[in-house]
Amino acid sequence: MPSGLQALELEKFLPYRLSVLAQLVSESLHDLYAEPFGLSVTQWRVMAALGRFAPLTASDVGQRIVMDKVAVSRAVAGLMDRGLVERATDLKDRRRASLRLSAKGRAMHGQIVPIALKYEGALYEALTAEERQILNGLCDRLFAHAKLLRSEA
Repeated sequence: MPSGLQALELEKFLPYRLSVLAQLVSESLHDLYAEPFGLSVTQWRVMAALGRFAPLTASDVGQRIVMDKVAVSRAVAGLMDRGLVERATDLKDRRRASLRLSAKGRAMHGQIVPIALKYEGALYEALTAEERQILNGLCDRLFAHAKLLRSEA
């Protein structure tokens, strides 16, 4: 390596570690709901956002789950085809459409949430109660700072 260049120790590089951890956790959770419910990761994230914050536009969903518009649109279309999500046109602005879970979608969401929370509990078993609080505080700070750095870029 030429002198003056810093080495990037990938296994210690925070963005890499966070990405790999997020992917591993996401795939592990997906393994629990994919087969019984036939949902992709993106579809479940859309349902989770709608289950918590509906009504939302597709753009709002994308911002909440930090996914691009194309992936969200594809997921929403698949969920609508299955009758899990409903779209309603905004009466004040006919260009806007809000999304919400249908009765069938709410029922499925209600079945998956306990699975997701059980997985979260199992994951948290690696930490003490105090460490969980510290981790949550650190995640909040990193999230806020990452958003700030992105807005400055």
